[in-house]
Amino acid sequence: MRVALLCPYSLSRPGGVQGQVLGLAAALDGAGHHAVVLAPVDRTGVVSGVAPDGFVGLGRSIPLPANGSVAPVALGPGAAWRAVRAVRAGGFDVLHLHEPLAPGPGYACLLWCSLPKVGTFHRAGKSIAYGLLGPLARTMAGRLAARCAVSSQARATAQDALGGAYDIIGNGIDLERFAVAHRFPTRGPTVLFVGRHEERKGLGVLLEAVDRLDPGGALTVWVVGEGPDTERLRHRHPPGTRVQWVGRIDDSELASRLAGAHVLCAPSLRGESFGVVLLEAMAARAAVVASDLPGYAGVVGSHGILVPPGDVAALAGALETVVADAATGTGRCAPAALDAAFEHASQWSMAKVADRYVAVYERVVAGAAPTR
Repeated sequence: MRVALLCPYSLSRPGGVQGQVLGLAAALDGAGHHAVVLAPVDRTGVVSGVAPDGFVGLGRSIPLPANGSVAPVALGPGAAWRAVRAVRAGGFDVLHLHEPLAPGPGYACLLWCSLPKVGTFHRAGKSIAYGLLGPLARTMAGRLAARCAVSSQARATAQDALGGAYDIIGNGIDLERFAVAHRFPTRGPTVLFVGRHEERKGLGVLLEAVDRLDPGGALTVWVVGEGPDTERLRHRHPPGTRVQWVGRIDDSELASRLAGAHVLCAPSLRGESFGVVLLEAMAARAAVVASDLPGYAGVVGSHGILVPPGDVAALAGALETVVADAATGTGRCAPAALDAAFEHASQWSMAKVADRYVAVYERVVAGAAPTR
């Protein structure tokens, strides 16, 4: 089966949707299908993880505020025409649009590409865009032959605005990536944060919680990523032996640090539809401490400690517990507990996610006349 995967966000910048599109393309190729990714790109050169004949660049992106973050999307007729032309000329069986109503060339493909179309909705929480688009958004969504959502929270967001029925297909993780990852060296219990440094991700809450822990205790906190709050938070919590500001790193080093860390902390305050990084941590056999958000709770299950979002004292208590477990190899950090978390995370292997999408593709291809 030939599948076109349209990502609205630039592949030159890290992001959850971008990672899912690239991972799904690799899994589809590995299963004997042929996937081509269409997306904006801001730097020249080969896109990591994609064969040269498996990628079509749609032009440079511009940053738009979205969901408490910034979405790097490609606007304008040039990006739209490149996407439509590539889809029409590619001999594809199905077009799979991720965040199909995000600003960009997805609208042109919905209007002017005649093959069956599948849409995956990722975001959770109130959407200003859906409210502004109103009937237009519903009309565009009606051109999808099938709609998927990555979680029940993402489904609720889309369904409230657009109506319709949705298959829930969670995000996937590459288990092999962590099986072969070199363990980044540590000195004592180590906590990892990874994400954009913005208020929604809760990094400030984590750093305040760390300040409440015993200053004489052996603990290292790796802060991965960057963002608009980086300098302010670095000034308030300067680099030292305890807090290490790592900055932006590539996928290989991230896998290595996940494998080396004892604890992954995800203190987000809101707007998380699915906790991919939590699954990756469990796959790397790191314990998980996270905010008790529906999108996180749905993937962690009983294999992590969840605390109220923004509660510094509760987060400090949870970290204190798990750091003590890490020092002794007991509790949440006991081998049996980490193995159980790994098996739980394995349900979301990218290969299994790809199989679920292929079933949807086959269903829409076998359906009635293609939608326009």
